[in-house]
Amino acid sequence: MALFILRRLGAAAIVLFLGSVLVFLGVRALPGDPAVVLAGNEASPSAIAAIRHDYGLDQPLPVQYGRWAGKALQGDFGKSTQDLIPVGHILGERLPVTIELSLLAMIVAVGVGVTAGVIAATRRGKLADYVATGFGLVGLSVPHFWLGILGILLFSVKLHWLPASGYVPFTGDPGGNLERMLLPALVLGTGFAAVLMRQTRSAMLDSLSADYVRTARSKGLAERSVVGVHALRNSLTTVVTVLGLQLGALISGAVVTEQIFVIPGFGKLTVDAVATRNYPVIQAVVLVTVVGYIAVNLLVDIAYALLNPRVRLTGVANG
Repeated sequence: MALFILRRLGAAAIVLFLGSVLVFLGVRALPGDPAVVLAGNEASPSAIAAIRHDYGLDQPLPVQYGRWAGKALQGDFGKSTQDLIPVGHILGERLPVTIELSLLAMIVAVGVGVTAGVIAATRRGKLADYVATGFGLVGLSVPHFWLGILGILLFSVKLHWLPASGYVPFTGDPGGNLERMLLPALVLGTGFAAVLMRQTRSAMLDSLSADYVRTARSKGLAERSVVGVHALRNSLTTVVTVLGLQLGALISGAVVTEQIFVIPGFGKLTVDAVATRNYPVIQAVVLVTVVGYIAVNLLVDIAYALLNPRVRLTGVANG
């Protein structure tokens, strides 16, 4: 197991390096001159040249990358070009907001999606199966922005159950925080739950038709034990894989959701940074997102290996 984890860590380090290079080059490929953006359109050529020198923009790209990556490893992402606040401080304020929203959305997705998938598989061809399948189709078809608008109209405008927008820190007002984050989490988690439901249903149907399940039933085990212990446990490998693969969709959905509900998280920060060409913030946000994506997929690989020992044995043997 230790060798398996070391190999995955090595692969993650390579992916992180390549990802950081793409982030650096991608920001440099954006239209416009960063020095002109920083100095303003009315700045003199000498002022633009001075800013280009101060920010190292007059250096070759490999030198610029090495300088940026070295500081990023130390947690120094530079300063925002809009208000000269350290980017690390901005990330420290915005990242917990998006993490909270993502965790709440994942709780909703796993709770609803896995439960609906198990019910649909155990009642195949019945009303519950059709209802769950219909939910999955609707969840996959309705865009986040449209679902968010409908949620605001129903739960905020019509029923007055939940606030329409805004954010309150959890440390300041836990109740107010959860009250404002519930609707965005439901909106963000719905599509994710639909994917989990379909994959869980498919995996459960395969497990329920397997020989070990028929053997368990022939031994007289209770149906709840057969479904919960034998079938569901062997289906979790598929669920864990989907959780990792859907992280990208969760992050992109958070961008839209945070804009709709005016939540000051990573998504809104990204949109604002792109709109104002705040290059240090863009680089830092995308790099942190890449690190998060790699870390989650690494954890998924480890969890997959723990659930299915043949995976880590095959991975080590192939290495």
